[in-house]
Amino acid sequence: MNHTKDARRIGLVDVDGHNGFPNLALMRISAWHKARGDTVEWWDGMLSYDRIYMSKVFTFSLDNDTVMQADEIIKGGTGYRDYGSLPEEIEAMPPDYSIYPRYPYAVGFLTRGCIRSCPWCIVPQKEGGVRPAATWREIKRPDSRTIIFLDNNVLAHEHGLQQIEEMGHVEVKVDFNQGLDARLITPEIAGLLAKLHWVKYVRLSCDTSDMLPVIAQAVAYLREAGIGTHRLWSYMLVQDVEEAYHRALVLKALGVKPFAQPYRDYDNRCEPTEEQKQFARWVNRKEIFYTCGWHEYRQRK
Repeated sequence: MNHTKDARRIGLVDVDGHNGFPNLALMRISAWHKARGDTVEWWDGMLSYDRIYMSKVFTFSLDNDTVMQADEIIKGGTGYRDYGSLPEEIEAMPPDYSIYPRYPYAVGFLTRGCIRSCPWCIVPQKEGGVRPAATWREIKRPDSRTIIFLDNNVLAHEHGLQQIEEMGHVEVKVDFNQGLDARLITPEIAGLLAKLHWVKYVRLSCDTSDMLPVIAQAVAYLREAGIGTHRLWSYMLVQDVEEAYHRALVLKALGVKPFAQPYRDYDNRCEPTEEQKQFARWVNRKEIFYTCGWHEYRQRK
């Protein structure tokens, strides 16, 4: 680092918490400031800063209510209902993984945006239509073979498919942790996906019962391509519990591991009900899900 007399002290706040998963925006901000000779560290309430950055992904994450000593405080992220993006010169910086020393993988986007307009999703409003963002080689860390992709609909753009095709020929492990759009999985795309080295799961999304026939068809294509049932996994948005229960049973019958997420709106006007929370616990604790029925579990609780 090139220290100068004009170097500034920068503090970072990951409002959603150090839960093990890195905040990509903060890593880019850190890299940008370090390249300018600034000192960057996690915010310490005992110190004073020239600038503090607070990044918040989820609206339900609680803000830090401690008085912060700084000349300037910048807040950003969907948790603050900020749907903008980083300045281009910061967005172009490679992430500074040193601020998350225990996280061993690369994270990034091959594409940004989505072609869908799901009413519960903020991505169309925040990012617009799907477009290229980076190549897998640009995202990969030199010290890791594993990449966690954050794309919202990587299969909806030729760039994403091209990157998937390339990765099928190299020794990298991947996880598309936001889920793949089952509506776009054809036999040809299933063949591309089957050539990838998966970290653990091939993640899908089944947020309404209308998606069940689509999921069934996608699962058939993935199996025919050679992807084992043990890799199939699906998000489940939970609003009406009985309707979600039906989806969970169908996914189970298809050999897909469901993962239930109680619905929250971005304005926090709709907190998950206790029944939704109980249902999510039943689904997500697999030792219970595969041995105890939902209605039996609910009666016990």
